[in-house]
Amino acid sequence: MAIPKPTPANAAVILIDHQIGTLNFATSVPRDVIEANTRALARVAIDLQMPIVFTSSMEEHQQGPLMPVLETIAPEAFAGRVRRPGVVNCWDDADFADACRKTGRTHFIMAGITTDVCLAPPAIFAALEGFAVTAVVDASGSPSLLADQMAFRKMERGGVELTTTNALLSTLASNWASEAGQKIMVILGEEILSHG
Repeated sequence: MAIPKPTPANAAVILIDHQIGTLNFATSVPRDVIEANTRALARVAIDLQMPIVFTSSMEEHQQGPLMPVLETIAPEAFAGRVRRPGVVNCWDDADFADACRKTGRTHFIMAGITTDVCLAPPAIFAALEGFAVTAVVDASGSPSLLADQMAFRKMERGGVELTTTNALLSTLASNWASEAGQKIMVILGEEILSHG
């Protein structure tokens, strides 16, 4: 069953563990593509005044800090990021789940590194709680294509909609001639359509 489509008015952007160390674990999607799509999601959230939640795990270990550019794009969200001490399924971390709930939005646009370990579980648990969830699979990645495929199957069974960054941003734009559409077109051109 299809979930309601995300809009700038009903959605929040949730970015999970986009850390300089964890990015090394994600080989199913090229790193430069993950980074560009993650930047695009954060920029759209800011430009369209959508809430954004960042979380990281054990920044002082091999996972490392969040992508530094995220601080430039969204300094307040970056400063307020939920720094987990090691909880694997971030939905089990009360501070993270509460931060998502407190956005007041009913639709979560989620991406995470890695897809199989860091994105799929919280996406499924948020859906079980009643939120509409869209997982952006090319702003995420796993150690293998097989791991991604298993995660996709689990998420779809759990009621999570899967999409790509380009498709998501087009959905949020709704009309390219609108103010939101014009802003998104700029981001698409700078971050996504210039690739490959």
